[in-house]
Amino acid sequence: MERVAGFWSALLDRERGPSEPGWVYLGLPGDQLPRLVFQPVAEPKDGKVRLHLDIAVDDIGQGIAQVIALGGRPTGERHDYDAGVVVVMADPEEHEFCLVQYY
Repeated sequence: MERVAGFWSALLDRERGPSEPGWVYLGLPGDQLPRLVFQPVAEPKDGKVRLHLDIAVDDIGQGIAQVIALGGRPTGERHDYDAGVVVVMADPEEHEFCLVQYY
């Protein structure tokens, strides 16, 4: 949990806020941006999660490099559209999300 919380904190530039013991909160109560909450779960992840984040980046190559440097990985799935490019990535615990560069 600490590893994945650290990954998202660095990727989204969101500071840790006050948290319950064993949990990690990114952001503060009353923030305009959503708070992310990481809680311990005993069972392993099985299948896709139903929440999906699109992270907009200015440069898709730099975004991919940042995710890899933080411990994530590309899934190999990429979609090129007239409006931009979407690359499906996975965080250190294999939760998928997209990096999106709009043209």
